[in-house]
Amino acid sequence: MTHRHTTPAPSPGGTTPAPGSTRCALALTPLQALQDDLEAQLPEPARAWLRQALDEAADHPGTHGPISVWELRLAEAGRRCGSPHADAARLLILRAARADAGALGRVYFQGTADERRAVLLALAHLVPGPDALQLVEDALRTNDTRLLAAAVGPYAARHLDAHAWRHAVLKCLFTGVPVDAVADLAERARADTELARMLGDYAAERTAADRPVPRDLHRVLALTDSAGPAGPVPLPHRTQPRGSGHPHGKES
Repeated sequence: MTHRHTTPAPSPGGTTPAPGSTRCALALTPLQALQDDLEAQLPEPARAWLRQALDEAADHPGTHGPISVWELRLAEAGRRCGSPHADAARLLILRAARADAGALGRVYFQGTADERRAVLLALAHLVPGPDALQLVEDALRTNDTRLLAAAVGPYAARHLDAHAWRHAVLKCLFTGVPVDAVADLAERARADTELARMLGDYAAERTAADRPVPRDLHRVLALTDSAGPAGPVPLPHRTQPRGSGHPHGKES
């Protein structure tokens, strides 16, 4: 489907993104801007390591043998660049290696949770079509909130069909992932009466069980109204929240 992007979020060195939107910001920031920003923040030893890792990936792209040299550098990124910068470093290595959907799938299914998250963030940059949707779908089956937040970025907004996308939004509500992580939320939710029905049903179930309705649910429900009301759309009878906060644990 044709899909226009929202304005890219500031790069990691700029204004702090809204809670839950950091992963989406990495997926939206142009990679050259991301590299410039990262190199400006890293101390010299880490900057030198990153440059060497990018050169190695560019010189030996693709998949070679049991494991490629750039895959080893992905595993080292957290230790070499520090946890706050590891995602950005991994995205840049994946770009330098010219990782396609096949290579990204290999890293995803064989890698750690951190490497899987980096792959999900890289999809919008590196895979132009729906070839890597299976990775998003796999992440959406987990209850790892870090993977879920990365999975609902711009690649999912561009390629998930309506049914799968609605369930991804519900999964964020189930697990407490802020809906700020959902790329193009307002555009895709607009006038979506089926999503509104699902949200109402979920709110009714939680209220009947005397459990709080997530605050984000009201925000998404308001977006489904094509008139764009200023405040929350009233929920059906018996679905008004008795509390606030995020649900915990698995889906119910």
